[in-house]
Amino acid sequence: MAPSSKADRKAAADAAAWMFNVITSVGIIIVNKALMATYGFSFATTLTGLHFATTTLMTAALRWLGYIQASHLPLPELLKFVLFANFSIVGMNVSLMWNSVGFYQIAKLSMIPVSCLLEVVFDKIRYSRDTKLSIGVVLLGVAVCTVTDVSVNFKGFAAAFVAVWSTALQQYYVHFLQRKYSLSSFNLLGHTAPAQAASLLVVGPFLDYWLTNKRVDAFDYNMASVTFIILSCTIAVGTNLSQFICIGRFTAVSFQVLGHMKTILVLILGFLFFGKEGLNLQVVIGMVIAVVGMIWYGNASSKPGGKERWSHTIPITKLQKHGDNPS
Repeated sequence: MAPSSKADRKAAADAAAWMFNVITSVGIIIVNKALMATYGFSFATTLTGLHFATTTLMTAALRWLGYIQASHLPLPELLKFVLFANFSIVGMNVSLMWNSVGFYQIAKLSMIPVSCLLEVVFDKIRYSRDTKLSIGVVLLGVAVCTVTDVSVNFKGFAAAFVAVWSTALQQYYVHFLQRKYSLSSFNLLGHTAPAQAASLLVVGPFLDYWLTNKRVDAFDYNMASVTFIILSCTIAVGTNLSQFICIGRFTAVSFQVLGHMKTILVLILGFLFFGKEGLNLQVVIGMVIAVVGMIWYGNASSKPGGKERWSHTIPITKLQKHGDNPS
């Protein structure tokens, strides 16, 4: 009875963590879309810096209230994480500018195979045939409903390459650091958010000017736009925290696979709130394929052998020889 109860509690906590991430991620996409499309605030990197500054304030308040205990993260590890995370943010923004929407979506889809490779190489994870096939079905479904025009150029490919690898490394590192240093999601966020906020708020305005030819300090701030910026920063606290919680509870690959459910939800909400332009049979078929793949992945990866770490055992013959020869 107890093991079943414990498993049920874990399943409920996993579902709650995932729903928290889905709600905050979809919410921030909708708010940012309104902020950029309606009010013209196109300074994505600076806005991300503001997100992490708000997250820093939240972790500082929780630490002061005693909800976050003191912890240690070596400076070299912190610097590596911030490097991966910031290259991910900048790489994605530059990739979107230099590539067609179709190639940008393909680059995002390639994060799953890259994340799988990182887990195979560094964690010695082995995937079953069904798990691999289910990932392929998810990728196919999302590609069908999101990839349209595809054109490639060298600088766009280079930006996408940097974005994909840095994002995969950043997400792998979240799981790795939490496991290696026994850090909670709050602890890890408390270490990384200040460094990311400081670096992005310094680099962001210059990068945004390069990308948009507009200055963030010259933006026409008014009550409505500032309200949306504050709302975006507030939701971002939940998005950042839920990402760390989910990757800590699952893995970077599971986070990527199930994360495409957010892509489907954003498409559906976009059609509901912003009109049915772009909704056609191809998009519907792609959504259905992706959802089937996600359900299959959840089932396949949870089975014994679906996703497991390689075990390295010492040959019995050596142990027997050692026991037979005590000298």
